[in-house]
Amino acid sequence: MTTLTMAKALNAGLRRAMEGDDKVVLLGEDIGRLGGVFRITEGLQKDFGENRVLDTPLAESGIVGTAIGLALRGYRPVVEIQFDGFVYPAYDQIVCQVAKLRTRSGGRHALPIVIRIPYGGGIGAVEHHSESPEAQFAHTPGLKVLTPSNPVDGYWMLQQAIAHDDPVVFLEPKRLYHSMKAELDPALEPGPLFASRVVRQGTDATLIAYGPTVQTCLAAAEQAAEEGRSLEVIDLRTLSPLDLGPAVASVTKTGRAVVVHEAHRSFGVGAEVAAAVTEHCFYALEAPVLRVCGYDTPYPLSRVEHEWLPTVDRVLDAVDRAVAF
Repeated sequence: MTTLTMAKALNAGLRRAMEGDDKVVLLGEDIGRLGGVFRITEGLQKDFGENRVLDTPLAESGIVGTAIGLALRGYRPVVEIQFDGFVYPAYDQIVCQVAKLRTRSGGRHALPIVIRIPYGGGIGAVEHHSESPEAQFAHTPGLKVLTPSNPVDGYWMLQQAIAHDDPVVFLEPKRLYHSMKAELDPALEPGPLFASRVVRQGTDATLIAYGPTVQTCLAAAEQAAEEGRSLEVIDLRTLSPLDLGPAVASVTKTGRAVVVHEAHRSFGVGAEVAAAVTEHCFYALEAPVLRVCGYDTPYPLSRVEHEWLPTVDRVLDAVDRAVAF
């Protein structure tokens, strides 16, 4: 049993995947000698060599394009996009090529590519370094979209994504890289990859979240418990495909749901979850499904970002409104 941060768990996951399959190669800006901006690939170039951990030019489209060629030649490339807002030069490659090649080839060509993207705010950075672009990828057929909320999931989900034969956008909550630790037992068998999970039991209302806001919801549930209110928390873990089974079962039980994420409110993952929960739980709902999200503005200056991000108080206010409805 080892206690690891999210950053160390992801590093350990990459190491184990590379040890198990010499076709796993890493590409990205400054991931080699530096070990990446967040040190996720630290030590891997030293141990596996420059042919398997490649420092690339500052050209995201070229990085992903190279990964496509490698995947077609039998490799399993893992691409690092340095920050969430830097992914857009590669957006054409991801949406028009990576997501479509299996269908375009009639199933003859798989693209086992993992595109790692640190995302979200809360680290005192500015726009292009604090964004949440998940809806743009979850809306694209042909892509799988995953996001861990804790080090244990980060360790296992990254390895499972690398072993998967379809392209995966792997979103890493950057503010959790070094802010939390968890005990990891590498000898255990991981759960299924594309499955959501109940991470706290409750009876009065359901909080549905993913990535960084799962910890926000758990903190809100803890505070609510001190006031005698029982909140159930669902970690979606995978945004495409979206596993709503645990959320539907929970909302059927509690009758109330609040969806929480950092991304902009309009047209986001929360809107899809709210619509789907309403469809499945209409006769069980005691209140409308509410959303607590970032605002429909560009990401703000770092000094006020905590006014923009979902907080425990904003989550609990939504719960109060749902219960009082």
